[in-house]
Amino acid sequence: MLEIKGLNAWYGESHILHGVDFEVREGEVVTLLGRNGAGKTTTMKAIMGLVPRREGSIRFRGAETIKMMPNQIAKAGIAICPEERGIFGSLSVTENLMLPPVVAPGGLDVPTIYQLFPNLKERARTAHGTRLSGGEQQMLAIARILRTGAKMLLLDEPTEGLAPVIVQQIGRTIREIKNRGFTVLLVEQNFRFAQTVADRHYVMEHGKVIDMIPNHKLESSMDKLHEYLGV
Repeated sequence: MLEIKGLNAWYGESHILHGVDFEVREGEVVTLLGRNGAGKTTTMKAIMGLVPRREGSIRFRGAETIKMMPNQIAKAGIAICPEERGIFGSLSVTENLMLPPVVAPGGLDVPTIYQLFPNLKERARTAHGTRLSGGEQQMLAIARILRTGAKMLLLDEPTEGLAPVIVQQIGRTIREIKNRGFTVLLVEQNFRFAQTVADRHYVMEHGKVIDMIPNHKLESSMDKLHEYLGV
């Protein structure tokens, strides 16, 4: 579904990505693992065309997107849930949920989204963005892109700073949306969480992919993973 070859990216004079190569097959959940500064978030932003300069090849469903603008990439069927969430504090949960346009058929309707996120249903019309907990904001940020019809979801650090019970709920949601036919690329620091949802893991270091570990080999690769991640 997504094939990346020789991807380079820059912020000004800073060369961040140095020939990133990986692929995501349709229906998979794939994680990008690595230390802070390895290039994981920049990779996500480069896929969406949100970096000033990028070179190489990014093919989505066979079509080259490296020259596309971000709005064209979104219309092609890729949606991003950024680390900063981007919730509008002055809008209600329902208003936030309805903001993104539908770009393709096949998105989830609001009743189905509220089945996945019962916490949001309870807060739908009464709570504004500024009154939501961090976990509720993260759920809303994910829920918002499920409406759009995008079939590939980029989730950047969805569990960072959240309570364990909320992390478990987000894990259940990712597994459920996979079962519904969505494809997910996930940036995650917590490889123990990633292990519960992902099919494969790419390890990044210094702006490159240095290894790929299938999920069923993650336990046997712990020594190597600890070395990569410095934990």
